Amino acid sequence: MRQETRRGHSRRARLVADSCYTIAMTDVRTDEPNDLAQRIVDELSERQIEDIALLDVSKVAGFTDYFVIGTADNERQMRAVIDTLDRDLGIEGARLRKREGTPDSGWVLLDFSDVVVHLFTAEARAFYRLDELWSRQAPLVRFG
Repeated sequence: MRQETRRGHSRRARLVADSCYTIAMTDVRTDEPNDLAQRIVDELSERQIEDIALLDVSKVAGFTDYFVIGTADNERQMRAVIDTLDRDLGIEGARLRKREGTPDSGWVLLDFSDVVVHLFTAEARAFYRLDELWSRQAPLVRFG
């Protein structure tokens, strides 16, 4: 029976990660796009990102399956979230393919292939209205 830790990793996987052996952590790998998208939503929520939206764009976009959009309170919070996603998801097998924008610009895009994360400041999100634009053609789910 698997016991879950605070981050959702199985106890077995945590023990493997803590051991001195290099072993593939198949227990925590996010192979399915919807699992990865949900993992990102959970992480953003844990980091107090506001107005999180998940859009399934798989039927209208050929370059990704999901958009996850969130609003950060400030540049420092945005930087912390970027670092956390890159580190934690990398451990779980999801590779950050591309990063565009900077926290001081008010918008950052993180491309994890099957899931693209858009982090905005409140002002930039109101200006670009990305979730409004894409929700006309794709199912939208809001969190928080």
